Amino acid sequence: MDKASPAPNLKRPNENVKIHNESPSKKRRKDVDSNRKETASQNQRDSKKKVRLSTELFQDNCEISYSQIHELLRYAALGKCASAAQSSWCQIHNQKHLSGIVVILLRDVSQLHFHRFYLQFAFLRSTFRHRFSLPPPCSNIVSSLMGISQIVTADSRGKETCGKSAPSSVSALDENTPVTSSGVDQQINPIIQKYGNKKQGLTKYLLSAEEMKKQNFPFLGCPFCVNYVSTECSGPVTDSSPLFGLDCEMCLTAKGKELTRVSLVNADGRCIMDELVKPKNPILNYLTRFSGITSKILQPVRTRLQDIQARIKDLLPPDAVLVGHSLNNDIRALEMIHPNVIDTSLLYPRDCGGRYRLKFLAEAVLGQAIQCENKDGHDPAEDARAALELAQYMIAHGPRKVAELNLDLCLKQSVPINGMVQKATNIELHPPQDAAALKTTRNGMSKEPKILSSVSAADDPSLLEIMHLNGQQSVFLSGRAEAKGFPSSDFSKHFLCNSNKEVIHQAKEEIPVSAISIVQFSTDAGSVESTLMQQVHAKMRTQFAEMSMVYAGPFNDIFSLRYVKDVFEMCGPILSLLPVTGTQQPFVCIQYELLEAAQLAVEILDGACIEGSLIKVQRPINEATLDYDSIIRELDRDIETESIVYVSGIKKSETKEDLQLRFRRFKGLEHIFLPKDSASGKNRKYCFLKFNNYTSALVALTALNEPFDEDLKARKALSPKHFFDWTLHQQMTQQMTHNKEHSPEGNPEQEHFYSRHHQDDHNGSRLHLYHQEQELRDKIKKLDKSVKRLCKTLRSNTLCLVLLPGINSSHGSYSGLGLMGVTAEEKSGSFR
Repeated sequence: MDKASPAPNLKRPNENVKIHNESPSKKRRKDVDSNRKETASQNQRDSKKKVRLSTELFQDNCEISYSQIHELLRYAALGKCASAAQSSWCQIHNQKHLSGIVVILLRDVSQLHFHRFYLQFAFLRSTFRHRFSLPPPCSNIVSSLMGISQIVTADSRGKETCGKSAPSSVSALDENTPVTSSGVDQQINPIIQKYGNKKQGLTKYLLSAEEMKKQNFPFLGCPFCVNYVSTECSGPVTDSSPLFGLDCEMCLTAKGKELTRVSLVNADGRCIMDELVKPKNPILNYLTRFSGITSKILQPVRTRLQDIQARIKDLLPPDAVLVGHSLNNDIRALEMIHPNVIDTSLLYPRDCGGRYRLKFLAEAVLGQAIQCENKDGHDPAEDARAALELAQYMIAHGPRKVAELNLDLCLKQSVPINGMVQKATNIELHPPQDAAALKTTRNGMSKEPKILSSVSAADDPSLLEIMHLNGQQSVFLSGRAEAKGFPSSDFSKHFLCNSNKEVIHQAKEEIPVSAISIVQFSTDAGSVESTLMQQVHAKMRTQFAEMSMVYAGPFNDIFSLRYVKDVFEMCGPILSLLPVTGTQQPFVCIQYELLEAAQLAVEILDGACIEGSLIKVQRPINEATLDYDSIIRELDRDIETESIVYVSGIKKSETKEDLQLRFRRFKGLEHIFLPKDSASGKNRKYCFLKFNNYTSALVALTALNEPFDEDLKARKALSPKHFFDWTLHQQMTQQMTHNKEHSPEGNPEQEHFYSRHHQDDHNGSRLHLYHQEQELRDKIKKLDKSVKRLCKTLRSNTLCLVLLPGINSSHGSYSGLGLMGVTAEEKSGSFR
């Protein structure tokens, strides 16, 4: 048909018939067509909604645990069902529009590798703006990410080992583990590692404010706890403060999980409160299997959440300590804030962040059978009492006695414990029979809370189990050499590939139809010699020190060293300022604390006139420092720091509140990071300003460098927050002091640059390590390209996490690094 010809059904305006003459059936058809068009239009509008992330990583500590990543993955996959809640450190906006979740693991690669081989990680550093530090890894990272407490692992030889717990790097019980008469090496038991051998009072086991924040407890100032009610228990807590056991049961409503029953027991185990509660929102599922609550039981109830909150406030004394298992879920259900808690799921730790179930702990430690199958749901008073007695047991007997119970071993085997027999039993799961009940996207992402996902938080089911119950698919792809520790179960698909290229090819087919995909690339980075890792670590410390160092001069023969220091301190804190006496004219070597301070000195003081001398400010130049200009240039372009401004010249007496008033004229200011001196508690005379976009940061930077702010000097930040934290842990000051103590007389800095490298070049073993480092550099570059090829295959609105887990070996532990983003466009490799 010709494009200019009208459609066959198109009528001219003068041929239109009047609406009131249409038949009812035709009107109904038109209404149906109109509804279809409206639905299609709405679906099209929904498809255009962008998933985005907002993170809380610009704080005093940006280290994120694997359990926190698990919380993020759980919410990303399930939404608000199955007790999934937004993580406190990362918010996912428009979660229901996620196309999928992809986790890329670079085994045996650490944060040290990222900093040392920064130029080789071209794709990662230019693509992912959300980054965070990771603790040194456990042996089974995947189990930690998926919240797996019952797994079957397959090693590279095809041998399978069944176990209830995820294997750990130090406490995994195998035939090679040295054991005591009680069956386990006390020194590597996670309970001993956390608490030591001696008995402690209850205050030792309280969660700190930082731990509560990490574990998603409600706290004052939390944006999601605006309407929460405080228990007003602000009195000082001592070892004689009273303990109260707490447990709640919830149902599934249109809002999510809401309270239906609450039990509180005192230190004697007597139940002082056991109340049914009527939820505010319509109930979708009573979760009777776990809560024991039915429509008939709840129908006559008139008690509301506000009544419970008021009664709890009356019952608790000012120094009350609440005890519970996964207590954060209970306190959130109560919509209350309480400062002093003991969580028994954390009190009895397992390696890799795993947790024991309350039912198992009650049997293994207390010799009590709770949550019996012949009962209709859990008894919250029974659970609260069990949690209370578990806390009392730990306080009374101490961690050594608990470690002697060999909980991990008992969980793996059917052995008598405290008079009971613990049997390894899996949660009974059945695939969903009603397809209409499952509302998922093309790749199985959860779109709405599902009644079929009604699993109890107390049972601590893994994410894989819940997804399996929902009909969502998960897939694991790895090289054969990296297969050890990967879960192999009915809940997921597992592909073993011969190369990274084959992994990418298989991923192209499996990722589009999977809700969660975990892809592990082969690196061979873990096979390097320990001496090489020590050298890489030492070189990274040296590199940071050299990049933060400048030479300035020449000065007059009678220049004032104090005056020069005052001038250069405008750029940032100085660790040392020493005259260089081996030159014909006077020069000084200035070691700054920060990269930004050294770069600022080069930019604003090079060519300046100081005490009548035009000086040159530059970094030292030699073979080892030739790449530094390239590294600084790429750091300046780093996407993570594009909206962060470094400001020097802050007064020591100024507080964060003072700076908020001082900089309130700047639009888009999100956070102020004000580092403090650990000894004096005062600030270090500089800060970092984080803005919500690049334009706002540029406007602020321009204003800060105007003449009326002469006391302040500013530039774009070079150090990402995770790198700033990482360098603090390297104890740079001690390393530089060590270098000075081993320097020849007259010029310690020149020995740092010349003699050391001269010695290295003439040392055969050093030359061998040099070639090894070059090989490792090439492997890192290829690895970065593999990640890039995979990311370019992802659909838009895909949540992608790239994890460099770190290294944990007998030769040393190296922390990891996480990078995160959401794909912006289809198969573009760009992220937001």
